[in-house]
Amino acid sequence: MKDGIVEGLEGEWVIETNREMAAAHIADEGILVYSTPAMVGHMERACVETVRPYLEDDEVSLGVRVEISHIAGTGMGETVRTSAKLIGVEGRRLSFTVEAHNEREKIGEGRHQRVVVKRERLPSKK
Repeated sequence: MKDGIVEGLEGEWVIETNREMAAAHIADEGILVYSTPAMVGHMERACVETVRPYLEDDEVSLGVRVEISHIAGTGMGETVRTSAKLIGVEGRRLSFTVEAHNEREKIGEGRHQRVVVKRERLPSKK
């Protein structure tokens, strides 16, 4: 990791919801609301974007823990903003608080941990 990866760094990821992110895609075909798995993925992306500038070219961060509450619904076509704040750096382990908001209200919150690893340690395509 490069210098500068310190507690207090913040980042975000903004998306417009679509049918691929709906609960219908995961479980029930009739439910067209933003799914929890999609929200968690977008929260992770906010964390990735927060630390990306501080990783070496041969490093990536991998999610290892999520503790998320999905507290309000969001329809298709709405904008969702996920945000991340780095609250802990312990060697290669990074801890974040995360939130998600739609156009009206907070829809999710929680904590997420990532670990920085060398790309060479990951399986490659064959």
